[in-house]
This record gives sequence, C-alpha cells and structure tokens, in this order.
Amino acid sequence: MEQRFCKKCLLKDISRDEYFKNVYEYIENLDEDIKAEDMLYKERLTICKQCDNLANGMCRICGCFVEMRAAIKKNYCPNNEKKW
Repeated sequence: MEQRFCKKCLLKDISRDEYFKNVYEYIENLDEDIKAEDMLYKERLTICKQCDNLANGMCRICGCFVEMRAAIKKNYCPNNEKKW
C-alpha cells in the first residue's frame, strides 16, 4: 500500500520527529525519473550549506526546504546568481 502524506497539516500540528520523518520519506519516495542522483543531491546540499541564505534548513530567498528542492533534478538554486 502506498503511503500518503498529509496535505492538510500545519507544521505546528506535527511533532518535530514526525515532521522530519515525513520530509525524508517524501524525498525517498520521489519517482526515480524526477529524483536527482545521490551525488548531485549531495553536491547541491554542500553548496547550500555554504550559502548565507540558508536558515534552519530553509532558503531565505524562496522559502523552500533546501533538502526537498535539491532532491528534484529539474530544480535549481533560486539565487540571482544560480549556485546550482
């Protein structure tokens, strides 16, 4: 049975552990045809970790969770000077 993700919960309604579990399950369960290869994903996160716009796992430019954004191969850095 395919696991479904809650689309109607607010972050404040989810325990911290459950929230992080959901994020990583989402990334894990992405279709392979849209998912970035592991090496590319790790390169992107390395770049993000060095960026001044990273705050608590979120991009201060666009508000995304960088781990989720980096996991999809067609995505790109939202900075005017694209870093990846």
